[in-house]
Amino acid sequence: MDLKIENLKFNSAGLIPAIAQCSETKDVLMMAWMNRESIEFTLKNKKVTYFSRSRNKLWTKGETSGNFQHLNEIKSDCDNDTILLSVTQIGPACHTGTRTCFDDE
Repeated sequence: MDLKIENLKFNSAGLIPAIAQCSETKDVLMMAWMNRESIEFTLKNKKVTYFSRSRNKLWTKGETSGNFQHLNEIKSDCDNDTILLSVTQIGPACHTGTRTCFDDE
């Protein structure tokens, strides 16, 4: 995972769009935002961490699925203005009765 953060093109709010794709099915699981802090956290912990604009903080679960996403690969597109993530979903889906979106792990 040789992503160079200094080469990325963040918008005026310091964010960059991120697309998470299932490593097995190649389905797009999530379209979200990352900032410098969320990218660094993701690289360090191998657990995908997005930036939640509604909460103005880091968010370690897909806001639509509630699942954690383990990072398999991260790269930028050819223009360095979008992050592309290959992920594996881990844990049960949100609101299944065993876990909620607000659990830490």
